[in-house]
Amino acid sequence: MRVSELTTVAWPGPPVQLPATPEAVPAGFPSPALDFVHESINLQEHLIHDPPATFIARVSGDSMTGAGISNGDHLLIRKGTRPRDGDVVVAVLDGQFTVKRLRLTSSGVLLEAANPDYPDIPVPELSELTIWGVAYMCLHSLR
Repeated sequence: MRVSELTTVAWPGPPVQLPATPEAVPAGFPSPALDFVHESINLQEHLIHDPPATFIARVSGDSMTGAGISNGDHLLIRKGTRPRDGDVVVAVLDGQFTVKRLRLTSSGVLLEAANPDYPDIPVPELSELTIWGVAYMCLHSLR
């Protein structure tokens, strides 16, 4: 899976408040109690915790579908976050951007695909690897 577009996060003007349901919406049986909206949510507070370090990347490819990341999705990425084993990262391996799950193993670093049709990428010892940022949320269209 590749990064096809990187964008900085700019939020001009005041925060956007969107209406929210007062409780969780059941995915099972419908609830008549959700007929009235009484709250609002500030998306900026929920999505962007550190604006100068937050970027949005549109991804291409399907190597991360098992992680819930599809072709054309947008990832919210935080630069400057120390990556941990298991994080989905934007990595630059020998000058090429890729989105993979970071695995720190006893035999070295592995960039793991989340689709069995794609091989994992063991990072050779002499390769140049930079973790450009850690993905913390995926904006996934339902259409």
